Amino acid sequence: MTIAKDSRLNPTHISLYMALFNIWNINRFPEDFIIIRDEIMKLSKIGSKSTYHRCLKQLDSWKYIRYIPSHNSFIGSRVSLFIFGTTSKQPLNSPVPNQGQPLVPYINNNKQNQNLFKRELPQNEEIVISFFSENDWPKIEAQKFYAHYSAIGWRIGGKIKMMDWYASAKSWMLKVEELQLKQTPLPQSQKKDNLKTTKSKNYCEPL
Repeated sequence: MTIAKDSRLNPTHISLYMALFNIWNINRFPEDFIIIRDEIMKLSKIGSKSTYHRCLKQLDSWKYIRYIPSHNSFIGSRVSLFIFGTTSKQPLNSPVPNQGQPLVPYINNNKQNQNLFKRELPQNEEIVISFFSENDWPKIEAQKFYAHYSAIGWRIGGKIKMMDWYASAKSWMLKVEELQLKQTPLPQSQKKDNLKTTKSKNYCEPL
């Protein structure tokens, strides 16, 4: 087995690869797929963002995956996985067998994990509200998200067709959190009052 013979790999690399393979499997082996950092870290049990990114880049460098990072916060990074043969060379263009069904059965009754692999557009507002609720977000934010993208034809920036509404919803949440942090007022103790003067003053002293 290729992984067993590769001394560069440690358990973190293998755990990350298996998490990516699991998503690839569930999505019926597409040519590439969108990944969401928080969910991949949760599946692979990686607690450090720096470790996560380092292992992703190393797996890409060592030709286990093809990692396509995104520099747009509204468009997730993408990953391609390869089919390994029995030869010493990496068959990058090998056909994917059994595309109709996943190689490994996936059984999980956790609704939130099932939503991880749900990439089609939401059929109605209630689905979006349910997803936001599962992630501890208020109903009003779900309604804003649904109304905004419904109005522009579910296109990112009004131009790019949305391929994964789940990833877009996550980006929406992150943007709202960032905006809330910027708008958080300073504590009263940190506010500088330029008009504040002391009550005890000696008016006999020259200015």
